[in-house]
Amino acid sequence: MTASKTAAVEAKVDQAKLIPRDDLFGNPTRAGGQLSPDGKWLSWLAPKDGVLNVFMAPAADPSAAKAMTASTDRPIRQYFWAPDSKSILCIQDKGGDENFLLYGVDVASGKETTLTPFEKTRVQLVGASTIQKDKLLVGLNNRDARFHDVYLLDLGSGKLTEVLQNDGYAGFLADNNLHLRMALRPNAEGGMDYFAIDDGKIADKPFTSTGLEDSLTTSPAGYTTDGKTLYWLDSRGRDTAALYAQDVATGERKVIAENDKADIGGVMTDPITGEVEAYSVDYLKTEWTALDPNIKASLDWLDSKFDGEFGVSSRTDDDTKWIVWNDPVSAPSKTYIYDRKAKTLTDFYTTRPELAGAPLQPMHPLEITSRDGLTLVSYLTLPPGSDSNADGVPDAPVPMVLLVHGGPWARDGYGYNSYHQWLANRGYAVLSVNFRGSTGFGKSFIEAGNLQWGRKMQDDLVDAVAWAVDKGVTNKDKVAIMGGSYGGYATLAGMAFTPTEYACGVDIVGPSNLETLLKTIPPYWEPVIAQFHQRMGNPETPEGLAMLKERSPLYKAGDIMRPLLIGQGANDPRVNKAESDQIADAMKAKGIPVTYVLFPDEGHGFAKPTNNIAFNAITENFLATCLNGRSEPIGETVKDSTAEIIQGGQFVKGLDDATAK
Repeated sequence: MTASKTAAVEAKVDQAKLIPRDDLFGNPTRAGGQLSPDGKWLSWLAPKDGVLNVFMAPAADPSAAKAMTASTDRPIRQYFWAPDSKSILCIQDKGGDENFLLYGVDVASGKETTLTPFEKTRVQLVGASTIQKDKLLVGLNNRDARFHDVYLLDLGSGKLTEVLQNDGYAGFLADNNLHLRMALRPNAEGGMDYFAIDDGKIADKPFTSTGLEDSLTTSPAGYTTDGKTLYWLDSRGRDTAALYAQDVATGERKVIAENDKADIGGVMTDPITGEVEAYSVDYLKTEWTALDPNIKASLDWLDSKFDGEFGVSSRTDDDTKWIVWNDPVSAPSKTYIYDRKAKTLTDFYTTRPELAGAPLQPMHPLEITSRDGLTLVSYLTLPPGSDSNADGVPDAPVPMVLLVHGGPWARDGYGYNSYHQWLANRGYAVLSVNFRGSTGFGKSFIEAGNLQWGRKMQDDLVDAVAWAVDKGVTNKDKVAIMGGSYGGYATLAGMAFTPTEYACGVDIVGPSNLETLLKTIPPYWEPVIAQFHQRMGNPETPEGLAMLKERSPLYKAGDIMRPLLIGQGANDPRVNKAESDQIADAMKAKGIPVTYVLFPDEGHGFAKPTNNIAFNAITENFLATCLNGRSEPIGETVKDSTAEIIQGGQFVKGLDDATAK
């Protein structure tokens, strides 16, 4: 590759408009649009005094909007309508501690009520009904932090009535009458036992079970309203999860849908009958297949109107109106109100209108083969101007960021991704890889990741980098690794176990010591701890403990050779602050460049836009220091946030100056 081609690509990238961080990571103009079940109201999230709150307007007059909540600190990110359409329900924690409480706001009066007024309690929604619309079933762990007891919540009075005390079950399933029908309890094999519940009494023996191999790919998907059919997403006796319908009376099961490459991922069900009307498969992209002819007609009509991905996010009980989103990937996503009878789409909002006309880039779905023959579904985004013939390969190699997803029992997917767009705009190819252990591709792909933290799961990332180098996407010495949660662990493991593989790393709330990680998980995860032990390593056995220590980057911190940036929330209940403290201290003691940023009012990730923007400002200037990409100056972002630079400000371009008093 000639120097002139490289210079030409760099010049084209430099000509592209630098998209402001605020446009990518600031508050959306609107998000989370919903219709009330009765169709009379529209609701959405939008900033109020700089903080995301819930707004509402009559469906007949969307301009008559008013704020229904008044959060002044943490953004509201989860809300839903009460089944009777008389109140809006929000779930909120404090400082990122993940002790989520349930709040209700009365539509008529605007009065807000704390419906679960307890300390150190995490609420779960167990069941909602289109029959008993003024009630919910909720789980509360205020008696025992490990287990959620089930209560019937009267939304009108706020009264909580205990339905079932939980002494060891991981969850429950209710029908549309708010009757508990099933209890789930982990078993010694690392799977789940499923117990029938009859008239509030849990059966002594399970009616069916899973082992470890099916534990992440098999689960009940709900009852029909008449209680006669139970749906399953089920991988037992096969690799990918199929959609089954089970006759509750006879136990007979039949396959409704299946796919050889990917699990059946989601379903659309009739709001009243609970019958499955459509299902999705997400391999390279998400594809919906309708079972009901009327639903098929609607999905086909919508498909003819949109470029890119679309989906249904809210439906009225009578199913005449839907909230539909459209994601073109390289343009801001839009949300519409779809009238099925009139066949009309009415603009609801554009989530980030400031991105209209910005140089957003296409995302390329890929299949990369690992060294031992696994197919790794991956996604690549290239810098603007770098790929003149649009073949998914830049005209000359560019620096690359390997962006690793969390979980690890999760997956990357196709669609608009603010991190892909941001980093591509700064001049980097961005590659996200579904390494072994990722979900969605069948149970054998998950099983291939068992006991492979820091080993074959890490090898898949190295293989993806080798693919990118071989294809001419990047040069071997110009690759950064970055990720959050498990992605943060993968970053630390990459830096410590393969110290010359990456030019630098960005670890966001990643564990450095697997032994202490397993000791400090939240108490409500205890029911599934056996699965963690079998998939990661069991600290209660000498062999397992030795493996966890061997796979912990902390013990190899002295081998790290390249710069590292760490971001951590002080209140993180999943990956404790100590996970970042200890590796930052170990690196500092060895004289290895490390920059450590702590947010005292955050948890597992950065919820407040000012904090997220501040960390991303530091990140892009850190990457520019290492890889010479483009960057927007840090400016006042760090001072406007709660960020504390614990150490290493001198290793990031402009950080010391930005924090100087």
